[in-house]
Amino acid sequence: MSPAEAGVLDLLYRSDQGGHEQVVLCQDRPTGLRAVIAIHSTALGPALGGTRFHPYPASESGGARPEEAALRDALNLARGMSYKNALAGLPHGGGKAVILGHPEHDKSEELLLAYGRFVASLGGRYVTACDVGTYVPDMDVISRVCPWTTGRSPENGGAGDSSVLTAYGVFQGMRASARHRWGSADLAGRTVGVAGVGKVGHLLVDHLVEAGARAVITDVRPEAVRRVLAAHPGGEVSAVADTEELIRVPGLDVYAPCALGGALSDRTVPVLTAGVVCGAANNQLDHPGVEKDLADREILYAPDYVVNSGGVIQVADEINGFDFARAKEKAGHIYDTTLEIFERASADGVPPAVAADRLAEQRMAAAAGR
Repeated sequence: MSPAEAGVLDLLYRSDQGGHEQVVLCQDRPTGLRAVIAIHSTALGPALGGTRFHPYPASESGGARPEEAALRDALNLARGMSYKNALAGLPHGGGKAVILGHPEHDKSEELLLAYGRFVASLGGRYVTACDVGTYVPDMDVISRVCPWTTGRSPENGGAGDSSVLTAYGVFQGMRASARHRWGSADLAGRTVGVAGVGKVGHLLVDHLVEAGARAVITDVRPEAVRRVLAAHPGGEVSAVADTEELIRVPGLDVYAPCALGGALSDRTVPVLTAGVVCGAANNQLDHPGVEKDLADREILYAPDYVVNSGGVIQVADEINGFDFARAKEKAGHIYDTTLEIFERASADGVPPAVAADRLAEQRMAAAAGR
């Protein structure tokens, strides 16, 4: 056995990232498809999670081969979906898929159809949806050969863009954070820093302005910032040059990372002026231990996979025939779940991220009869 093969086995069976029920390596030579489908748990029901289309260059994978980096990413993301779905109260376990390649150069209809046939071969154990690099039109293509596809267009019986309820859920989590931290869920007069005003971030700003909050925004794309400022010309939204400036804004009440992961790190936490962190980005904690650093600074952290679960709630509703009002009502319960986690964290003397993990694990264990 080669060292590379041994490393993959360690990853699957013996590392902290392992313990998955099923991992499928997919290859279709005619279309160039290379993909990984990871099913972490089906204790609560069929695994649900998106499909990521990404090139995984070695430079951003710590020097690992792209295939190993893709496998590692799929395993991490699938595990995260188990926790997210459990705390969202969905009848779904966690799964995730990644397709190796550049979505702008390597994606084709034939490749997506080949991928859809692999998902279909699992017989419903895994239900896919959009993720980084995949979009509603892609799900429409995949659904032609795979009935276990969500995130489709309304014209094809789907819910469409899931960012609407993602933003709404983050807003509800922020209200719960405000209540726990300041005694009131009212965000009027609060200053919220939003890093990333793309599909989710700009909708979050809309909610904040409507609630009477002030928003300070930044984005690596100047046109995204200009769009949000133009939509809110009354002065309730302002902009700063970058995230480094945003996290240091005096008087910032809430910091909302809505772009890349790893926003909370050894570098950013010590200079963060906000008393609450609640945003849409996935994997905000750069490494284990950051949650304790936040607690030591008395910064309240709303676990990302709890407050950003509105999107998966939306696509899960699609499985039984999408009803927006029903999905929105369910996403509104993110407020209650976030409060419950804060209360458990306080009672147990642990950071909210630890309390959230424990609650999700309890729900999955109970469903599995353990």
